[in-house]
Amino acid sequence: MDIGQLIQTITIYAIPVLFAITVHEAAHGYAARHFGDPTAYQLGRITLNPLKHIDPVGTILVPLGLYFATAGAFMFGYAKPVPVDFGNLRNPKKDMVWVALAGPAVNLAQALGWALVLVLLAGMGINERFWLEMCKAGVLVNVVMFVFNLFPLPPMDGGRILVGLLPWRQAMMVSRIEPYGFFIVLALLVAGVISSLWMQPLMGLTYEFINLVISPLRGLLR
Repeated sequence: MDIGQLIQTITIYAIPVLFAITVHEAAHGYAARHFGDPTAYQLGRITLNPLKHIDPVGTILVPLGLYFATAGAFMFGYAKPVPVDFGNLRNPKKDMVWVALAGPAVNLAQALGWALVLVLLAGMGINERFWLEMCKAGVLVNVVMFVFNLFPLPPMDGGRILVGLLPWRQAMMVSRIEPYGFFIVLALLVAGVISSLWMQPLMGLTYEFINLVISPLRGLLR
């Protein structure tokens, strides 16, 4: 493993990753507070301070360990989830959808933001490799988080959205998976099922959407 390459990768990805996970988790807390649950606010989790959201194991040790173990071919990590008491929400089943959707939504917004900055830098003739690579990393990290978190299995955001949208009987059946959901998702991830059947197709669609949104700006700067 090339230590120099690892340091360069960490330097490029550090800011995009910190913003991606921090705003994602804060958005969950803000949405929960908006719909009636002050738990995250009372615990100081509606903040852009990354130290409040970083999990030493899930955010640092696990990704680094996997990076070394797979020579950079596979990485996985997680932040400290924002605590939400769904029972405090004014309309728990309906509001759960918006609380869960808030995190992926801000990742999509950040991906668009990084893409716009990349287009602006190119349009102004700025070719500094570090900043261009950081912008590309920002798009990639947020697209990955947007798509991955929408996987429809609890405790993923997509799973909670699914529970909120299904009729009560089916919603209860899906919600029972949550205690085992993380291990199921991890197994599917390692087996490559999520990558091939979920991540790659939806990431492709997301990139097409981003290109569609920024194409007018790209055309103006040509």
